[in-house]
Amino acid sequence: MSMLRKLSALFRGTAHDAAQGVVDANALKILDQEIRDADNAQGKARDDLAGLVARRRMAENEMASFHDQIAKYESSARSALGQGKTDLAREVAGRIAELEVEINSRGPLIEDMKTAEARLRTAIASTDQKIETLRREIDIVKVNESVQRAQTSVALNSAGAQSRIGSAADSLQRIKQRQAVQEEKLRENQALEDRRTGADLDAKLRDAGILPGHSSADDVLARLTQKDVTIVTPRIGQSTQGVATPDKDPA
Repeated sequence: MSMLRKLSALFRGTAHDAAQGVVDANALKILDQEIRDADNAQGKARDDLAGLVARRRMAENEMASFHDQIAKYESSARSALGQGKTDLAREVAGRIAELEVEINSRGPLIEDMKTAEARLRTAIASTDQKIETLRREIDIVKVNESVQRAQTSVALNSAGAQSRIGSAADSLQRIKQRQAVQEEKLRENQALEDRRTGADLDAKLRDAGILPGHSSADDVLARLTQKDVTIVTPRIGQSTQGVATPDKDPA
């Protein structure tokens, strides 16, 4: 029996946890439905209040009618007494007594109805305020729920994006490394080719100004500043005065 009780408790606990999980997962839907149920109950309470007010007003109208009848019958009874019609006056007085009984019996009921009206109005107003407060709190909870879902989605997407960015960065780094290796291979192959053809030595000679075809900025400036020298060759029989001639050794 003890084992059966424990199994029963386990099943009840499992069922409770499952039910609680369903309730928690649908808490906002449940709250919305409870608000709708409360609104429906408030609508029924307002209908009941409206019916009570209508009955109270009808009772008050009847009371006013009784008072009017009493005033009329009192005048009629006085007229009958003035004419000596005592029996008629007594009959009218009996009717007045009946109306006064009705007034006395209905008066407290009308007051009770007024008290019930005030109590219902207070209860309805208080419940309306509570429903409105709960509705505002539910709106806040819904907003928070949406924000948290958005934050969760952003966090998950960000984690995925970070993973993709990390993978892309790794791929980019591998591409750079592969390109660097290829560049180094090409540079080494070119160096080998230059050594094979002597192009590397020719480049060194050109840089030293030994091989033709090489000129520097200083060479260009020197050439541009060099003065031109004109050599004049005299003709036969032409005086050479004023013409510079090379010195001759004395005979």
